[in-house]
Amino acid sequence: MTDRILVDCKGLTLHFGDWQTPCSIGRSGACPALEKKEGDGCTPLGAWPVRAALFRAERFMPPAVLQLPWRFIHAFDGWSDGPDDPAYNRPVRLPHGYSTETLMRDDMLYDVIVILGHNDDPPQAGKGSAIFFHLWDEAKQPDNRSTEGCVAISRQAMSWLLPKLHSGIVMDIQDG
Repeated sequence: MTDRILVDCKGLTLHFGDWQTPCSIGRSGACPALEKKEGDGCTPLGAWPVRAALFRAERFMPPAVLQLPWRFIHAFDGWSDGPDDPAYNRPVRLPHGYSTETLMRDDMLYDVIVILGHNDDPPQAGKGSAIFFHLWDEAKQPDNRSTEGCVAISRQAMSWLLPKLHSGIVMDIQDG
């Protein structure tokens, strides 16, 4: 069983054992995790544990065999990205009195979200929130699929990879 997903930020390629697929990263590229700041558009380098998966039921069903904790998202699901919020970098219920990201988006990016353990044990205000592994926008050209700091792949690749993920696996984001 493979315990690591490798993301090559220079080659924009995600590797899982011998399998590989194109991926996208943050609009500002990759940066050392200690330099990560809220809203900088940078994907933090490092090895981040895969925590759980979230699915938008009407658009993406979990695979029959999924070895990760998971649940469906709803209209009231958000993620705090407000550094002044005591719930910073945590799931929250909308409406929320601080800055948040809505998980049920109009586009398809968050039809499936794999939560990565970046800046979560415990969260440090302003050091980056909502660093997810999710779908990229299939309608955009490959050179225009950057994220806000997450790692993204195609729906087809995510469908192939999800059943192979398990508790204890890490996403190792490297600069090449």
